[in-house]
Amino acid sequence: MFENISKAELENLFNQFEGKRILVIGDVMLDAYWWGKVDRISPEAPVPIVHVTKKEFRLGGAANVALNLKTLGAVPVLCAVIGQDQEADIFLEEAAKQGIASDGILSIPSRPTTIKTRVIGQKNQMLRIDTEDNQLISEQDSDALFERILLQMEDAALIIFEDYDKGVLSEALITDLIFEANTRHIPIAVDPKKRNFHAYAGATLFKPNLRELAEGLKLEINAHSPLEEIQSAANLLIHSMHFKYVIVTLSERGVYITDGIEGYLIPAHIRSISDVSGAGDTVISVAALSMLTNMPMDGIAALANLAGGLVCEKAGVVPIQKDELMHEAERIFVAQV
Repeated sequence: MFENISKAELENLFNQFEGKRILVIGDVMLDAYWWGKVDRISPEAPVPIVHVTKKEFRLGGAANVALNLKTLGAVPVLCAVIGQDQEADIFLEEAAKQGIASDGILSIPSRPTTIKTRVIGQKNQMLRIDTEDNQLISEQDSDALFERILLQMEDAALIIFEDYDKGVLSEALITDLIFEANTRHIPIAVDPKKRNFHAYAGATLFKPNLRELAEGLKLEINAHSPLEEIQSAANLLIHSMHFKYVIVTLSERGVYITDGIEGYLIPAHIRSISDVSGAGDTVISVAALSMLTNMPMDGIAALANLAGGLVCEKAGVVPIQKDELMHEAERIFVAQV
């Protein structure tokens, strides 16, 4: 098991994250936060009035995966679609601030940049407003994106598909990219959603949450199902879609990982949960990078599980910080003499 790893071994694992060039392909979005105060109810309708005192923009979706990779020491390259609007300008500005390459970004005039606006009063989220187009991009735009991605694939160490069902990833685009990646021996990690669940055959690591696993396989499993049922579903994915690993996030139960032969349930650590948004982005980022270091299977799940829990202690969508994760991993996993 991963427990009782030495401090030197742990430091070596984290050092291997440095400089890895990772393509992040999928649905990017802008997360907007409107912070304010609430001290009265509107006379127009029985709703609170939020007096906005601050506005903040953060990178979301696949861009948050890229941000997690960046803070862990890797070199992410975003491959995605945005519009040609004010939100696109803000998105590109935020990506540039974070030092995230956007060479693979395709700008489409007719499509709005996805933005999720959260209105927060007295530290409580009161409303979320989504501006987006979930329809698949045109075949012409998909072909243009494919060509951009091929240009970025040359020296990639890893590809991550971050699928939010926002219309960027079609089944044809996914299968073509997986074929190209496998031809070039580039490992692939996937964070799936329902629409393209079965399109990712041949990927290396597949990370659904429990709901996505149940919906994708049309099974009656839930948070209270026996572990054996989850194991059986994960093994079915391994053998039918030819993954190397399947890692299933189970919320408060932790994560389960299997290679179709062995499997490990990694329990969740007790945390003071503030916000679970973005935790899945962190889990796939840490799991994918850990896989590149040839970390043992239980180690991949244990470190990703730890990272996902840490970001849940923060408000809003935030990336994991490398020093924080390393310090916590040392506290939990390194043998204390």
